[in-house]
Amino acid sequence: MAVQDNAVASTRATRAETPPADHWQRWASAEAVASARAPSNVVPLNAGTAAPAAPTPPVLPPAQWQDDGAQLPLGSEAPYRVLIVEDDRSQALFAQSVLHGAGMEAIVHSEAEGVQQVITEQRPDLILMDLHLPGLDGMRLTALIRQQPGQQLLPIVFLSGDPDPERQFEVLDSGADDFLSKPIRPRHLIAAVSNRIRRARAQAAMQPGAQGAPAMNNPETGLPTRHHVMQQLSGALAHGEHGGLFFIEVASALGLRERYGYAAFERLMVQAAQRLADSAHPHLLARLNDNSFLVLARGLDEDTLDAMAHQLRDELSSRAFVIRDEESVHLRGVVGHAQLSGGFSDAGTALEAVERTTLQARLLPSGVAAHVRREDVAAQEHLAMLEGQLEPAYQPIVAVAGGNTAQYQVLLRLRQADGSVLNAGQVIPAAEAAGRIADLDQQVLDHALGLLDLYQHATQPLSLFVSQSLRTLARDAFADWLLETLQQRNLPSSALVIDVRLPDALIHTVTLQQFCTRMSAAGVRFCLSQFEPGSEANALLNQLPLAFVRMAARFSSSHANQQTRDELRAAIDAAHRAGAMIIGQQIEDPQAAAAMWMGGVDFIQGNMVQSAGSELNFDFHNAVL
Repeated sequence: MAVQDNAVASTRATRAETPPADHWQRWASAEAVASARAPSNVVPLNAGTAAPAAPTPPVLPPAQWQDDGAQLPLGSEAPYRVLIVEDDRSQALFAQSVLHGAGMEAIVHSEAEGVQQVITEQRPDLILMDLHLPGLDGMRLTALIRQQPGQQLLPIVFLSGDPDPERQFEVLDSGADDFLSKPIRPRHLIAAVSNRIRRARAQAAMQPGAQGAPAMNNPETGLPTRHHVMQQLSGALAHGEHGGLFFIEVASALGLRERYGYAAFERLMVQAAQRLADSAHPHLLARLNDNSFLVLARGLDEDTLDAMAHQLRDELSSRAFVIRDEESVHLRGVVGHAQLSGGFSDAGTALEAVERTTLQARLLPSGVAAHVRREDVAAQEHLAMLEGQLEPAYQPIVAVAGGNTAQYQVLLRLRQADGSVLNAGQVIPAAEAAGRIADLDQQVLDHALGLLDLYQHATQPLSLFVSQSLRTLARDAFADWLLETLQQRNLPSSALVIDVRLPDALIHTVTLQQFCTRMSAAGVRFCLSQFEPGSEANALLNQLPLAFVRMAARFSSSHANQQTRDELRAAIDAAHRAGAMIIGQQIEDPQAAAAMWMGGVDFIQGNMVQSAGSELNFDFHNAVL
């Protein structure tokens, strides 16, 4: 009797974990079922590399689902298609066998390279993603996939054995839809995958337009997608329509994320989007990134744009938002707006113009600014400010333990016609507002490359830290120019350290990752400045190929506060584990230098070492701290 009970229990356990052998037949015609009775092996890893797997329930070969030259079907009755991105062969075969047994088509790809081509060719319903891949990890790959047209809503589910809950949050932040932990029960895997695909197909079926077209609305919020609004903007410009474009930016996003955490911040931004959408109705509103929104008002009287911009800003701040446990927060924002009849050549140009206008709005008490065409703005003060002579200053960065390399930070200075000198804090906002930041960045970097060329045969090697904006780094033409210049001048690429600010890096992480990947391959190094410890900031230490981290200025007074000292020490440990060296900046006195040294920094920068000057004349060889 005990034997029989055990057999029954075993049978029940098997049934709980394994779908019926004919589960896949619900997608097949009778003829297809009959033709599929022959044994079928698991689709190999990167075709041709895998040995036959253990026997699995019969699987209808993918060829049965398409005519010669036809695309894979997208109807709700077509078999679910899953792309498994996994470099561990045994794990990949396990997931593939389970999904095949449930009647799904499962394709395995073992590395990040080539995934985009597989997506284009196979058009999967869902990607089952591994976290740790050779080369580009799963989070960075997900972020890149999300940038592709029509793939913003493609379900991506991570399957990983990483037990760190913070890493799971980072995964979801990168654009993933779900995180499944290994080991996983087959029934759990099947349910998670099929439910995601079922919802995605149902959402796609409700969208108008051609089969496979990108969704017009975000399934989570119901708001229009960025892609849809940009398409509508292109149409409005092409037909010469009147109306307005509004760029809305929520202030202090970094502080809100740091204080409340990413999940609460995300809920807050969803609430803000809904409130702005109600205020903008019936016009379209889409979320552009973490803390900015775009409103397209087609047919609106252009004389009323300023009034609507104030209305949107007031609606954002008029009532508090509940963020957690009855705790509420008031949001502040700025709005830039532009007329659709402003002569924009395309949607991208219009978006760039209204975003620049929002930068101007930050400087105004009202928080609202209207776009002025470039030819009309030429006489304005902020453009006149940029007509000065570039006169960079240099401040040494000295190794605590001594070293033979001369390292300087290149500091932006612009001399005006009246003899006055403007610093970076004055020049950069004007350059961004005027749309000249890329030109200014390139001038400064070209000056630095000229110095590296001049000093490349010096006895003491020279390295220069040069700050650049993310708007500049996002341009492919800029990367092409930099690589070509380094090659033409035969410069040691490692002598150039591109300095990027943490707030920019957090907002434009994907853009920065792409640029870093391309330039670090050529030997260029990177420094993350204004570093403030936090979950997202710490994640960047492992996501970016950083050689240096420059701590925020407040840590220069760490000797006065035990909590700040502890934060500094933890940040230094995290950076060192990631292979980056730490720079302590704005060191003004020996006490601050001693605190930095005891904390474990690698380099010190500040007036105690030497104030910024016009010469590269610091004696690094005999420097004693």
